[in-house]
Amino acid sequence: MSPTVVIITVFAYFAILFGISYGVGRRADNQGFFVGNRKSPWYVVAFAMIGSMISGVTFISVPGMVAASGFSYLQMVLGFIVGQLLIAYVLVPLFYRMNLVSIYEYLESRFGVSSYRTGAWFFFLSKMLGAAVRLFLVCVVLQMLVFEPMNLPFILNVVFTVGLVWLYTFKGGVKSLIWTDTFKTVCLIVSVVLCIYYIAVGLNLDLGGMWQTIRESEMSQMFYFDDVNDRRYFFKQFLAGVFTMIAMNGLDQDMMQRNLSCKNFKDSQKNMIASGVSQFFVNALFLMLGVLLYVYASTEGIAVPQKSDELFPMIATQGHFPLIVSILFVVGFISSAYSAAGSALTALTTSFTVDILGVRGKSESQVVRLRKRVHMGMAVLMGLVIFVFNLLNNTSVIDAVYTLASYTYGPILGLFAFGIFVKAQVKDRYIPLVALVSPVLCFVLDCNSQSWFGGYSFGYELLIMNALFTFAGLLFLTKKTAKA
Repeated sequence: MSPTVVIITVFAYFAILFGISYGVGRRADNQGFFVGNRKSPWYVVAFAMIGSMISGVTFISVPGMVAASGFSYLQMVLGFIVGQLLIAYVLVPLFYRMNLVSIYEYLESRFGVSSYRTGAWFFFLSKMLGAAVRLFLVCVVLQMLVFEPMNLPFILNVVFTVGLVWLYTFKGGVKSLIWTDTFKTVCLIVSVVLCIYYIAVGLNLDLGGMWQTIRESEMSQMFYFDDVNDRRYFFKQFLAGVFTMIAMNGLDQDMMQRNLSCKNFKDSQKNMIASGVSQFFVNALFLMLGVLLYVYASTEGIAVPQKSDELFPMIATQGHFPLIVSILFVVGFISSAYSAAGSALTALTTSFTVDILGVRGKSESQVVRLRKRVHMGMAVLMGLVIFVFNLLNNTSVIDAVYTLASYTYGPILGLFAFGIFVKAQVKDRYIPLVALVSPVLCFVLDCNSQSWFGGYSFGYELLIMNALFTFAGLLFLTKKTAKA
């Protein structure tokens, strides 16, 4: 696939995206940018959420991971669904009742300013690192398809990629994201379904033959109950999925600001249930695609790349299939990747403006000026983090995302869990210390778990331990005489 075709495809896609963003966001005020004026139809948000949950990491990493992990990822996705239900019926009514713009304002009302700032800063760190990891993958693929053949440096790739995200989120924020994500979801689903179709045709398989090939493959094993020390063990994956969903969606300003854009909490609950169930089937499609990719590589004698993340882009774009497959790959990839990056940049802007800098007492025009400066600053910082991650990366991207989340979202999860389920007040000024010590304890635990616990190795369930350490630390800070 020539760099020219990739560039034309990218710019054609973004021409449509900018048109949607401009049409929706041209009259967006601050409330439109932050929470979409709370007028978004729930079914539109639910459909858009599919695209926002399926990032470029999923599009590239999930098909490649089947060789090592089979369909075990679906165990985690089942946990995601349970997590969505808990968010819908515990957190969503609470946040709507308090009429929050930033969900971390809850921590201020429950504990105090120190807790509020702690939650906001940990979200900032979590989302910046997570978004940078995801956009890093976009840059890797664009470097392979466009910038390397044209002898252009990686830093120019980063500027181009982050610049596009900044442009289409600049005007409308959440109000634009809901509708642009709807368009992206259509592109994403159509592209992955048609890629499966063309690969099946390349293998001379009809629908029945394709299903039989996937079902009989060793890579299609979904449930793992045999070895508790295996990272794929069911309860590890399932419980990690439940709490990862609560932390990365329910306690994440990026995802919750979409849910808070619905008219009321009942509509938001409908949205969350619908999007939670649908993502199981979408992820299953990506895993089925992965099996077909490995079968095709084996049948055609294609050398499988050392990094599994490179399998799908290599086969889709190196002339093994008609040009339409390459175009579909590029469209699906950029629609999923830029969806996650755009929403992350908007959420970072919202949280940093509202939670860290503060907007209380400022006029509408002052908030607009501040928000625009923050938006630009977040884009620049994201680009710098991507460049640094390129120098340090030595793991699969999807593994990096969830590993980082285990450390950075754990204190947020512990803070909210304590605030909701324990009535006692705590000494607010010491909460930042607890939030910092908990990830350190988790790191020590992770490094020594095999020698301390007879070979047991922590996976993504480390997030749960992190939250428990935070919860326990808050118990020690309880005020004996005061009740919330």
